[in-house]
Parts: sequence; C-alpha cells; structure tokens
Amino acid sequence: MAAPLILEMRDISKSFPGVKALEHVTLEVRQGEIHAICGENGAGKSTLIKVLGGIYPHGSYEGDIVYNGEEVAFKDIRGSEARGIVIIHQELALIPQLSIAENIFLGNEHSTRGVISWNETSKHAAALLRRVGLHENPETRIADLGVGKQQLVEIAKALSKKVELLILDEPTAALNEEDSQKLLGLILELKANGIASVIISHKLNEVAQVADAITILRDGRTIETIRVAKGEVIDEDRIIRGMVGRDLAHRFPERTSTPGETLFAVKNWTVYHPLDQTRKVVDDVSLHVRRGEIVGLAGLIGAGRTELCMSVFGRSYGTHISGQVFKGDKEIHLRTVSDAIKHGIAYVTEDRKRYGLHLIDTISRNVSLAALRKVSEKFVISEREEATSAEGFRKQMNIKARDVATIVGTLSGGNQQKVVLSKWIFTDPDILIIDEPTRGIDIGAKSEIYGILNQLAADEKAVLFISSELPELLGVCDRIYVLSEGRLTGELSRKDATQESLMKLMTMDRGASNVNNVA
Repeated sequence: MAAPLILEMRDISKSFPGVKALEHVTLEVRQGEIHAICGENGAGKSTLIKVLGGIYPHGSYEGDIVYNGEEVAFKDIRGSEARGIVIIHQELALIPQLSIAENIFLGNEHSTRGVISWNETSKHAAALLRRVGLHENPETRIADLGVGKQQLVEIAKALSKKVELLILDEPTAALNEEDSQKLLGLILELKANGIASVIISHKLNEVAQVADAITILRDGRTIETIRVAKGEVIDEDRIIRGMVGRDLAHRFPERTSTPGETLFAVKNWTVYHPLDQTRKVVDDVSLHVRRGEIVGLAGLIGAGRTELCMSVFGRSYGTHISGQVFKGDKEIHLRTVSDAIKHGIAYVTEDRKRYGLHLIDTISRNVSLAALRKVSEKFVISEREEATSAEGFRKQMNIKARDVATIVGTLSGGNQQKVVLSKWIFTDPDILIIDEPTRGIDIGAKSEIYGILNQLAADEKAVLFISSELPELLGVCDRIYVLSEGRLTGELSRKDATQESLMKLMTMDRGASNVNNVA
C-alpha cells in the first residue's frame, strides 16, 4: 500500500513581469519518500520551492498547497518552518563568523527570560551533530569548515526545527564524490526515520541512486512524475528527454583533436597560503597546453587546482609565488589581472556570483567589463556598441533573457554561466582557464558549454579545464593532469584515463608522484 501524501501542490502558477515562471504545476510527495525534481535551468524548480516555503507568499501565486491533508497559505518562511518544512538552498545560509552551535539555533535560541543558555545550546548542538555524523566541536566557526561539513550543519539546523519535509536545492553541487555519497547516505537515513525529502539536482546518477519518485519540469510545466519500483533502475535518457524535449545521444559532443605547438606552459609553480604563509598550497607544479587542445585538471577539493589557476592569473591568490609562465616560447610576467588579460589569458572563475558577475547590473554591462577598450573611444563607453556586442553573445550562447538590458541576477544559473563565458570570450583570449563551468547547471546547458569549448579548440585556442566530475573530464579533455595536496601526481592521455586511474592519482599521498609524460 502506498504511503499517504505529505504534500500536494495543485495547479501552481507564478508570473513575473514578462515571464510565466510556473504554469499549472502539480507536485505530490508521499510521507517518508525521497522525491527528486529535475529540469533545465529556468524550468521553474527553484520558483516552485520558493512558493512552497513562503518566500513567494500566498496571494502572489495561483493554485493550492495541501500539507498533511490541510490546505495551507504560508505568508513567510516562518510559517512553513513552523509546520516542519525546511529548505536548504544551494547558497548556504550560514554566518561564517559564528560557531556551529550559534548557526544551528540562530533565531531559535535556548533562552530563559531573554538570556541564552550556552551550555544547553552546545549540548543540543552536539547531539544534532552526532545525528548527522559530523564530528566537530560545536564551538568551531563555520568559516573553518569545508563545504561538505557546512551542508551537514544546515541539515542539523533543519533537524533542530523538527523537520518533516526537507527540501535540498542542489545539495551536492559543490561537493566531491566522497562528501556527496556521505550526504546521500544521510538523506537515506532520514528517510528511514520517516522524514520526507525533496531534492533538486542536475546529477542524474545521484537522482537514480536515491529517488523514490522523480518529477520533471520543463518551461514552467510538469512533464511527468516517474515513480520508481523497488529495485528498478532509472533510465537517465528518459529523464533527459523529459527535461530538454529531445534526445542527447552524445552528451559530450564529438570532435577531432589536432593539437599544435605548445601555447601555454607553467613551470615549477609554487604558491603559499595567503594567511598561513608556512603552508604550500601549490608545490612545484609544471604543465603545458597546446593550441587546439583541451587539457583537464583533476583533483579532490583542496588539491590546489583553483589556487594554481588563480595564482597564475595575475597573482589573484596566494603569497610567496615562484615559478615561470610561458606563452609560446616566451616567458611572460603576470603581476596583475590586467597583465594576464593583455597577454591573452582569461580565467572563468568557479564562483560566478562572487567573482564572475555584477549581479545587479545588466547582461550588456557584464559582457563588456573585461574588455571595455573594445566598446569605448577616448575613455567614453559607447552603450550602443556595448549592447550590440552583448546581443551577439546572447544569440550565439543561447542566453535565455528578454534582451541584454536584463539584470544578470534574475537569470538562472546556467544562463549566468553563459554570461561569464561571454565576458571572457569577448576579450579574444588565446588561453582560456575555465574552473568548474558546469557546476549546478542542467544537462542541456552543459552540452552547450561543451560545444563552446570545442569551438574554442577548433579556433586553435588553448583550454585548461577544471572539473570535479570525472566523466566530464574523460568526455571533454585530450589530456588530464591530476593534483593531490598541491602536488602534480599524474598526467594521462584521454585513451589511457579511466575514473579509477584518475581517482587513484587524486588520492595519492603528498610525498608520492607518478607523473607520466604523455606529451
């Protein structure tokens, strides 16, 4: 017998000026099940969850929400949380300077007559941390935790509110494989304890691993809900067809690799941590990329991939930096970001919202920011040229926006990523360093970005590509370098690389090295 419904969202419609975000969407979640919501960026997933959580209050949408058999009308987040509905957003809502315990009970303090009992706070926080499998002192600052542990703190915080329905928006997007599996295991444990979960995710292998039901959204509409029989294996291609309305027979577009001479090289590169200047984060790394080549950079979180690339890109990270950078056979000196841009190097950051975009500005302004000289004369910017250039990228990149005057912060994650790419491609780089470009975006947008990288390679650019997804590295790259604890532990050609061989190199001890010269 099927479990009773804990949640029904009936004919939910939500509009914004000029945009119909949701149109008669229906969602049914049963008690104690894990229910996945899949769809491309802009399909309406986050809007639907914000309606449920009271972020978009009752009266701002059409349709009905029934929770535990009772019609509800939440006017704010407090209303939904009081009924046991807790949302953990992709952008974690933790205060870095406060402790774990303070974050867990923020707004829900253990107090008597307005005086907080820190002993009670710490005791209850420790119990919640044990429940989620996090072995940390409750007094530890959030800033001193990795992203994976911060996710567990968010779940502990949800459990402190007596959660009955837990909503997780892209919970593993920023996690490595090990942390992702731990988090999925915890969600399964919560299910065993009767807590229902709704997961929004683009990682279809994880959806197939844990979901009891999958609802697919496309263009603000419900396409179908798939209920998974016990022991059944989900067909990922079926999910993809529902999401994008077409088959993606080749998720990684095919291309013929014909690399030329070495265009970009880093030799004996060493970087120390900006705060702890006794700690090496990049240790004597050397690598090269040829014209027309896409070279991957693999490693676990903390391996030093981002630190390496940011430090090379105009010394944007680190201290006591040493080593050499070459463009062709000529050594170049990149003391600032401006130096890097002048030498034809572009860096697409993994943190598009913090470092890559001005979220409160337009597509047009964001695209031109790194190459204002191309749309200005005598230090005066031509808004017409700026808009014309941005419009070209809007069409070329298939950025889903009404026009280039659209504020970037209103775009979906995948479309924001395309704006960041447009900004750096507009600088006409010879070398593109691209860091986690597909994190948190849908399968359709990923395919488009792979196509853009292939075109850059076809144009004889050099591409250095960081990714935490091993199938992506294997599907896109010609060669792959591997880092572990700041050291280069291996270099594999595409034909020799497997997920197993990469993982072995990614987990190699700091003192070991197994660099194979496949050049």
